[in-house]
Amino acid sequence: MWLCAECLMSRKVAITLGASARPVSVSARDARLSTEIRQVFTSHQERYGSPRIHVEVREQGMRCSRKRVARLMRVAGLCATRQQRRVVTTRRDVSHPVAPNRLDRDFTETVPNSKWVTDVTYIPTTQGWLYLAVILDLYSRAVVGWSMSAHCDEELVENALNMALARRRPKAGLLHHSDRGCLLHQPSLSTTT
Repeated sequence: MWLCAECLMSRKVAITLGASARPVSVSARDARLSTEIRQVFTSHQERYGSPRIHVEVREQGMRCSRKRVARLMRVAGLCATRQQRRVVTTRRDVSHPVAPNRLDRDFTETVPNSKWVTDVTYIPTTQGWLYLAVILDLYSRAVVGWSMSAHCDEELVENALNMALARRRPKAGLLHHSDRGCLLHQPSLSTTT
C-alpha cells in the first residue's frame, strides 16, 4: 500500500511531504501481471480463459480484477481454445450394398405417412454422450418416432422405428430414407413391413 493511500492524501502531497517510497507505475504492474498470466495460460495447455486465470493469479498472491486479466489477455492475444469433441455417427459399412436413393432430395410431400427421413445425432452431457435417433414425416414435419440411449447401436434405431410404426401405422409403400449409416443399414431394419 502506498503511504498516501493510508493517510488519505493525494500522491502529490505525499511526495512533497518527503515520502521515500515511490509507487510502481501501472505499466510495470501490467507487465508483471502479463508475465504471470502467460505462465498460467501455457501451464494449462492454453485452455483457461480469464475467469480461471484470474482465480489462479489471485491464489498466487497478485491483486487484480477479472476485467484487468481479460484486458491483458486481449492485449497479449491470448484466447482459450476449446477441445473439439466430435462423435462419428455415420459409419458406412462397405460390405453392405448401397441402396438406391429413391428420395433424390425431394423433401416435399402431399400425403401423410408416405415419406419418412431418419438420422442419429449425439448430445454432450455431463455424464457422457446421449445418442438420439429421430424419424420425421416429410408431410407434417413432425417427429413420428424417436429413441435415446447411452450407446449408439442397432437397438437405438430399432426402438425409434418401432415407435414410429406403432404411432402412425403407415400403409404399404412407405419410403423410409436414411443417411446410409451402418446402424441404419442393418438387415433387420431393411426388411420391415
